[in-house]
Amino acid sequence: MIATETRTRFEDARRAMLDSQLRTSGVNEPFVLARMGVVPREDFVPEELRAAAYADRALALPGGGALPAPLFHGLLLTEARPVAEDRAIVVDGGSGYLPALLEPIVAAMEVVSADDAAAGRIASHDASLLVIDGAIEHLPEALSKRLPEGARIVTGLVERGVTRLAAGRKVGDIPGLVALAETGTPRLPAFDRKTGWSF
Repeated sequence: MIATETRTRFEDARRAMLDSQLRTSGVNEPFVLARMGVVPREDFVPEELRAAAYADRALALPGGGALPAPLFHGLLLTEARPVAEDRAIVVDGGSGYLPALLEPIVAAMEVVSADDAAAGRIASHDASLLVIDGAIEHLPEALSKRLPEGARIVTGLVERGVTRLAAGRKVGDIPGLVALAETGTPRLPAFDRKTGWSF
């Protein structure tokens, strides 16, 4: 009985997330609502955080990872526009939630950690889509070089301390990203620009 009540409570919270966080913010793509309506966010956080899984904020996870707010994932998937032919690279922010949302939609998917992605340690060489589950200061050359021409990129982007959703494509050697909606997404330190003294 308790298990049934708990499941019903999470299902209600999931429906409320769709109606009060996503739809009211302009996230109305049927495939986004369908995926986020069936994948249980509470399964991707520790037991002590399950009650907050559908809150309109990011959750810090043990080990330094994070589960971004639902709106970020809704906007990210909307902008990514994944299709059945896509071969995707997903940079996981530590929760595993974004890969679970995307996996049934694309033809193939490689999931990598932020550290491995920033260092260019990926197996894919023909990815058509790169999605990053967090905010980055820049896209390192080591990762950019692993992307084929025309690959789509969707990520959070840190600009002057503000995080925004950003999207673009790799054209030539330098991928271009255009900042879009402000999102308040957790930063991925592996993608910070290296700082040092200059004279």
